[in-house]
Amino acid sequence: MADVSLKEAALIVGVVAACYWNSLFCGFVFDDVSAILDNKDLHPSTPLKNLFQNDFWGTPMSEERSHKSYRPLTVLTFRLNYLFSELNAVSYHFLNLVFHVVVCIVFLKVCKLFLDNRSSIVASLLFAVHPIHTEAVTGVVGRAELLSSIFFLAAFLSYTKSKGPDNTIVWTPIALTVFLVAVATLCKEQGITVVGICCVYEVFIAQGYTLPTLLDTAVQILRGKGSIPFSMLQTLLKLIVLMFSTLLLVVVRVQVIQSQLPVFTRFDNPAAVSPSPARQLTFNYLLPVNAWLLLNPSELCCDWTMGTIPLVESLLDVRNVATLTFFCFLGALIVFSLRYPDNSSKTVLMALCLIVLPFIPASNLFFPVGFVVAERVLYVPSMGFCILVAHGWRKLSNKSVLRKISWVCLAAVLFTHALKTLHRNWDWESEYTLFMSALKVNKNNAKLWNNVGHALENEKNFERALQFFIQATQVQPDDIGAHMNVGRTYKNLNKTKEAEESYMIAKSLMPQIIPGKKYAARVAPNHLNVYINLANLIRANESRLEEADQLYRQAISMRPDFKQAYISRGELLLKMNKPLKAKEAYLRALELDRTNADLWYNLAIVYIELKDPAEALKNFNRALELNPMHKLALFNSALLMQESGDARLRPEAKQRLLHYVKEEPQDANGYFNLGMLAMDDKKDMEAEAWMKKAIRLQPNFRSALFNLALLYSQTAKELMALPVLEDLLRYYPDHTKGLILKGDILMNQKKDIVGAKMCFEKILELDPNNVQGKHNLCVVYFEERDLIKAEKCLVETLALAPHEEYIQRHLNIVRSKIASLGAMEQSSLPSEGTAAAEEKKKSFQNLKEVKNEKTTTQSAVDNNKEHSKNKKLTEKNSVDKETPKKSTKEIKDIEKKRVAALKRLEEIERILNV
Repeated sequence: MADVSLKEAALIVGVVAACYWNSLFCGFVFDDVSAILDNKDLHPSTPLKNLFQNDFWGTPMSEERSHKSYRPLTVLTFRLNYLFSELNAVSYHFLNLVFHVVVCIVFLKVCKLFLDNRSSIVASLLFAVHPIHTEAVTGVVGRAELLSSIFFLAAFLSYTKSKGPDNTIVWTPIALTVFLVAVATLCKEQGITVVGICCVYEVFIAQGYTLPTLLDTAVQILRGKGSIPFSMLQTLLKLIVLMFSTLLLVVVRVQVIQSQLPVFTRFDNPAAVSPSPARQLTFNYLLPVNAWLLLNPSELCCDWTMGTIPLVESLLDVRNVATLTFFCFLGALIVFSLRYPDNSSKTVLMALCLIVLPFIPASNLFFPVGFVVAERVLYVPSMGFCILVAHGWRKLSNKSVLRKISWVCLAAVLFTHALKTLHRNWDWESEYTLFMSALKVNKNNAKLWNNVGHALENEKNFERALQFFIQATQVQPDDIGAHMNVGRTYKNLNKTKEAEESYMIAKSLMPQIIPGKKYAARVAPNHLNVYINLANLIRANESRLEEADQLYRQAISMRPDFKQAYISRGELLLKMNKPLKAKEAYLRALELDRTNADLWYNLAIVYIELKDPAEALKNFNRALELNPMHKLALFNSALLMQESGDARLRPEAKQRLLHYVKEEPQDANGYFNLGMLAMDDKKDMEAEAWMKKAIRLQPNFRSALFNLALLYSQTAKELMALPVLEDLLRYYPDHTKGLILKGDILMNQKKDIVGAKMCFEKILELDPNNVQGKHNLCVVYFEERDLIKAEKCLVETLALAPHEEYIQRHLNIVRSKIASLGAMEQSSLPSEGTAAAEEKKKSFQNLKEVKNEKTTTQSAVDNNKEHSKNKKLTEKNSVDKETPKKSTKEIKDIEKKRVAALKRLEEIERILNV
């Protein structure tokens, strides 16, 4: 950096900041969504090795759907951003701005190799403010261009130091150049093209050869009239080292993509699949189009695919004039630069190298690319353009007649370009603003109409989104994706008939299977989702499940490696109650992708259906190994541990639930299950706090309300349970267990027989055959001293549950007391009446205790815990023997067992609800 002064660097920093300050207010748009928001490689939980196994978008390079864009170092910088600020877009845009400043300063140093100081500053300033760079600087994914350019220029600067005194070779700069080329290539593929620039520099700049000189030397050698000069041998040696290194990098790169080119469709690059001569004419015409964008960046567009530039299908097309003019001008510059040995020729030659060589990978000359025109790929070629403009400006400004005009023109260009850049940045503020600005430039691109629709869809504005999707189908009637978008939007608007019609149109546009030809070569993998979407739509109808399954199988037959089809089919098979077949589908999907946490999670759900909780927990754990913050796996594995009854698993279950509520702080279910765990561990205060938090988030949370009331009842806070039960019954008036618990508290704690009676009568209104409610109502009749009604009630209850011994025994108690009281009433002695009254009072106390025992008994029966019932019932007195009053300890034991049984009932209800 010795050749760049502090003032010059400060000037560049100030200009870049003035042009790009508003980029800090932009979000993640367009390709940023796939590269940043949806890319799991950015997460700290993802192993670093994945960055070197996956493409730029996080897709494994081995998969056919991969774009084969291998840029691990760029993704690494995204990961660093995520580490410090997660998904805060400001930090990503700020780092892009910093990298652009670095590129501009290094570019200034390169310019000083071929231009004077003033012209170098002009070239660097023009590069800093050029509007064509907004896609590379303001779009976060443009960082690949920025990073690659830094190492690209650094490699070139390093190579310029490889010539020592007396034309000797200095190998250290060459070794450093090779290393920097490799780094640049790991940032973006075009970094490797700097080797070509180094070769041109070595031959025509460092050695000073011209094309005529080289031709004369070659002729002399071929005629045997001379030998190769030593300096030329040294040059050849350096070039061989460079080319060998380049070849090695190319071989490694081919191995990385596994010798497979990415799959693109005619929608991405129509000319690539067009017949001759349309393909050649269109590709050649794209060259002057790109040159015009550098010369006049007034109409910029983020997407130039599909029908943006119509195919040049005839030699008579007037656009061929532009192509011819471009090649004539380019040829003249090449002849001038190679023929003459002066400095001006050398400057033009290096400018042309910077324009042409880095653009070759995007030119479709050697392999098709997934776009027609892309503004960001002009980032490096614009360096050569800026050098040409600065060189031309110097020529004009050196003439006294044109000096003032040249300065005025330069100031106007810099000012208008800076203003355009500043204004263009606002277009990248959101996806809606970006794609709407693109539609102003180009209305023939269906993808733009689709993307505006997607932006509106993300805002839940489905009606407006539908208008743009329909317009996309009109602009490009054979666009499968557009019809899929229409179908999805109709589905969101609950117009299933129209949605199915749109999906059927998209399905009809799919290429037909041709024997012997790979299907994947003729369709984008995401277009196969039409089968998935259509099947997902029609499987909502229970009568069409088999039809949906047929669609999934059709997609799999077209692409046996179509992972999503197996996943969706597995879900359907579970719905069809075919867990074994669902298991087969998920295992097949896991063969294709064993690093997918969602697949392991789905397989765990299958094992739950197969009643194999141990295997289910293993698969939940595998999902969490791959994605420690997989929310559903955290929650359901914790639930499985909790329901296992194994106290050793409770601490881990608690930790998983704590992680879950950290990820989903607004989900009341997480806090509720933490409360249930605390209840299991007898941590009553902690359980109360978790339950209250769940209820604050979801005031009508049925299970949380009931279990909080149960907790109060269990901890001798029955009166605190009553308002909670009131809330529960206000939201759920038919909550039977809530009514039972409320009636029990009213009878035992508040001595409110009337209120308890209303609760039990309400239960019987909801379910006349509810044995527990009817039996408790019989107890109320007994409390009301209505033995005849109590007897009748118990007879009806026994008819509902004839095998319940305790009901028969309680009926015998009532009948015994009726008979006893009848016998006493026949006696005329007053003392006998008093004794009868006392006997009646004790009998009521006896049946009241029986009622408490019944609550526990029936709950225990519901939980298949019959041993509790039998044990308690054998402790009851016979009908002919007076029962002494139970001790306080015994009553508390009964109460604890009662609430424990009720709690288990509620847990079972919650599990069934889940």
